[in-house]
Amino acid sequence: MRESKITRKTAETDIELTLGLDGTGESRIETGCGFLNHMLTLFSRHGRFDLALHCSGDVEVDYHHTAEDIGIVLGTAFSEALGDMRGINRYGDILLPMDETLMLCAVDISGRDWLGFAVEMPQAKVGDFDTELVKEFFLGFVRKAGVTLHFRQLAGENTHHIIEAIFKAFGRVMARACAIDDRYRDEIPSTKGVLK
Repeated sequence: MRESKITRKTAETDIELTLGLDGTGESRIETGCGFLNHMLTLFSRHGRFDLALHCSGDVEVDYHHTAEDIGIVLGTAFSEALGDMRGINRYGDILLPMDETLMLCAVDISGRDWLGFAVEMPQAKVGDFDTELVKEFFLGFVRKAGVTLHFRQLAGENTHHIIEAIFKAFGRVMARACAIDDRYRDEIPSTKGVLK
């Protein structure tokens, strides 16, 4: 089984995360932020990743450290669970509609971290969540996962819908990229022979 368990404690957050890549989309998410719980639950369900996450953070300040550090821990967990990445598809992409929103998302599990984030958030907050933290979450993720990840918003007016489309698309593309192709089960999907 491709699984990982990560514990990370700093002066700002205390996080325990368990990830199963070959799951059914079961999740237990406790971040201290209801909106972020909702988004990570969507990610788990749409990617069919089993995800257990508990984060105690300095939410009395704001959700910045919580969002960023969860991204870091989730990226670390993916990197660990994928191992040498033998047999994976490596690439995933989707054009995902969410009501009036249309989101393009693509990933390359390449060993190279890059985030393209061409997204406009009409509102600065959804509830008490600062929408600029979505990008901070994904910056943390790509740095530790070693992936190239792009989001491009093609349409969208409602900020909640835009962010929801991002996390649903993220789950779907990661599922496709992480999936094992039985034809190449024993191969590293790179002419270099390594993806790290």
